[in-house]
Amino acid sequence: MSALKPKLYYVYDPMCSWCWGYKPVWEQIKQALADDVEVIYVLGGLAPDTDDPMPEMMQAQIASYWKKIENFLGTKFNYEFWTENSPRRATYPACRAILAARSQGAELTMLNAIQVGYYTEAKNPSDNAMLVALAKSIGLDITEFETEFLALKTHQALLTEIRFARSIGGSSFPSLFVTKEGKQIEIPVDYKDAESTVELIRSTI
Repeated sequence: MSALKPKLYYVYDPMCSWCWGYKPVWEQIKQALADDVEVIYVLGGLAPDTDDPMPEMMQAQIASYWKKIENFLGTKFNYEFWTENSPRRATYPACRAILAARSQGAELTMLNAIQVGYYTEAKNPSDNAMLVALAKSIGLDITEFETEFLALKTHQALLTEIRFARSIGGSSFPSLFVTKEGKQIEIPVDYKDAESTVELIRSTI
């Protein structure tokens, strides 16, 4: 029986703009380490549920983060999001949608749909209706998805996952952690260089 692979935890939020910026490098890291580690996605929960409109000052601040990421990494953002929607500082709905998709084996497909919808198509993943539409667009069993998405147990599972993320040190997104001898070792995130991160993880495990 082969030994279990070391775990590589990726702590993220589906509406985290830095996670979107990191995506190309992260995909390279995953591919390079496919035979070396078991990658586990962990939802960090950036912003709790709210029906309150996002203050204009916060909208401007987040848009400035987008511009910073764009300038630093070349990532593309659709700024029409801010004029075509009523933004709310709520990422928990998108996190619950990820959990509902995970139960159908489609976490990463749903994550991609949310990120592409949000950042390139100016869709609002804080809205339940938009998340259901995205789930439908990727071919999920929509009845099962809606039941899971809206279930209290899914929200409780999210809170449990967020607590786990915090327990290993994942309070910023994205964050990387490797398990070694029962301990979690944080791996610094290099947004531009996959190779250095791959070498560091290999030396750690």
